[in-house]
Amino acid sequence: MFITVRLLNNFSQELTYAVPADLQKLVYRGTLVQVPLQKRLESAIVIGIENSGTIYPFKIRPIDSIFPFPADTTYRQFATQLAAFHQIDALYLFKRVKNFLVEAEDEKEIELVPDIAIEDKKVTLTDEQIAAYESIMQDIQAERYQVSLLHGVTGSGKTEVYKKLFTSVLAQGKSAILLLPEVGLAVQFEKLLRFQLPQVEIFGFHSGTTIKQKRALWQALLQQKACIIVGVHLPVFLPIANLGIIIVDEEHDPGYQEKSHPKIHSRNAALLKASLMKIPVVLGSATPSISSLYNVEHRSWKLLHLKNRFAGQFPKVQVVSLSDKKERKNFWISAELYVAIQQQLIKKEQTIIFINRRGYSFFVQCVPCSYIFSCTNCSVSLTLHEDGRLICHYCNFTLKTHEFCPDCKGKDFLKKGIGTQQVVTILQRLFPSAKIERADLDTTTKKAAWQKTVQDFYDKKIDILVGTQSITKGYHFPHVTLVGILWADVNLHFPMYNAAETTLQQLIQVAGRAGRQSENSKVIVQTMTPHAVFNFINEIDYLKFYSSEMGKRKEVGYPPAKHIAEIEIRHTDQKTVEKDADALADFLIDHASLDILVLGPVPAVIYRVQKTYCQKIFLKSLDRTSMIHLFAACKQQTWKSAIFFTIDPVS
Repeated sequence: MFITVRLLNNFSQELTYAVPADLQKLVYRGTLVQVPLQKRLESAIVIGIENSGTIYPFKIRPIDSIFPFPADTTYRQFATQLAAFHQIDALYLFKRVKNFLVEAEDEKEIELVPDIAIEDKKVTLTDEQIAAYESIMQDIQAERYQVSLLHGVTGSGKTEVYKKLFTSVLAQGKSAILLLPEVGLAVQFEKLLRFQLPQVEIFGFHSGTTIKQKRALWQALLQQKACIIVGVHLPVFLPIANLGIIIVDEEHDPGYQEKSHPKIHSRNAALLKASLMKIPVVLGSATPSISSLYNVEHRSWKLLHLKNRFAGQFPKVQVVSLSDKKERKNFWISAELYVAIQQQLIKKEQTIIFINRRGYSFFVQCVPCSYIFSCTNCSVSLTLHEDGRLICHYCNFTLKTHEFCPDCKGKDFLKKGIGTQQVVTILQRLFPSAKIERADLDTTTKKAAWQKTVQDFYDKKIDILVGTQSITKGYHFPHVTLVGILWADVNLHFPMYNAAETTLQQLIQVAGRAGRQSENSKVIVQTMTPHAVFNFINEIDYLKFYSSEMGKRKEVGYPPAKHIAEIEIRHTDQKTVEKDADALADFLIDHASLDILVLGPVPAVIYRVQKTYCQKIFLKSLDRTSMIHLFAACKQQTWKSAIFFTIDPVS
């Protein structure tokens, strides 16, 4: 027997090898093998098998061994379809699976949540939770593909439903996947499940997983042991022969779409995997994505509700405009928020102050000539940090603060924007007796410091915690009864079709930190400009937002009413990328079917990152398949620039 293989090391040429007689019954298309190449062994995938008695005029070397692979009969089809959807080589998934076993072990363990987050509680499910559980169990027992969108308000106990489902699935000898949008949350859930389900085999599979843990997981997959696999992107790429359910928590979160190409969306990959394996999928969220709600309406997805909080009441939401300067105690602090914080300190209750800095940096500008300190590699301004350094948050280019402007030699600088340290300084001036700390990316990347801050806040040693989105997910602070959002409308001005959706989701998530165990909690939302989205900040009104937003998207043809494909064109030379972008747009227009609208090219919002320029072209159509075929035709042409393809980008 001879086989044709492709190496997993990006060597594109197909190679032929012989298969020893004792291995021939174990080899089929898609098998991973170790093959000799010159004086080393390489990993390869079998793409063809020849059983005829072909005689070669040269010696064919035999394979060295077969890489043990779980007996997932749908895996090759899953890899092929996912690759076609993203217009990438089908070897991509096999490479990721193979590489995870040989990656160097991380020197530091990722663990951002201290022990106080876990409590040993014996919970009796509510009628709502039982109804949701029983509905999903019907699909598990019927062994059918069905998507259930579990819309559970903050604190309604979605986790308890997940745990009950896990226990039932594993009792049948099947495994489960749990996806979370961030590694820190995945680690937290791992820890929670190990504590509350000690009899269950639980594996993490993410960037914080060690080689030893990965190999133990692989052995469990080979032996088809019933287990729970927790992660962000990677679990859906695994071959799991006995998979019984996939749960995607916080399904709306843009973190599920990978930041680098191919920008595979883990939720969508999970849906494909489940459909091929004929198993149910549960999508959980307090703020379901517009696309998921659309699928409830148009694709027979089930919508299940958890409308009641376990403890406490929904916070009262007050929207305050900062457009009237007379209403401000400080530029960033309204009179209403100032009074509310004062009352918190008197009552000895805690406050979270949230600031969203996406799309807006604390930058430095020369007053005489208007020069802005910018990155030499990227088309963005440098961010001023507390220690005086100016840092690019895309490539880490760093400057020490200049004494004078490099253009006009002036020394008068204006510092624009707002950051957590600046807010802390303002609050310390307004409330000198309060204990105030901050938690953002500068501090949360330092494990020990972050854990101490969280522990101190939980223990009520901190009165006011100032932070960015790192404090909005996965943390339960029972004594927080006030949340202040300083600049709620900043994300609404970000150039994305789903800006209103993502802004509202984040605001509701932040607001959910208040009143988890209180009946008198409050959220003060400060805005610079009015916007209709603020009418829906109360969680119980979220589904009304869907009707409002879908009307607007249908009007202009944005997802999910229509599909969008984003094509990125990248090159280190600006003229080359512009020339290729124009030529590519012409090709698309000439070859597009009547149902496809071609828009662009236009420079990317951040058009230069790490000395690479980027142009974008957008396709719009009711049919995703036609756009995929059109881009496939583009790939057959010769381009000097690199081109990348993403369907329905979310960020």
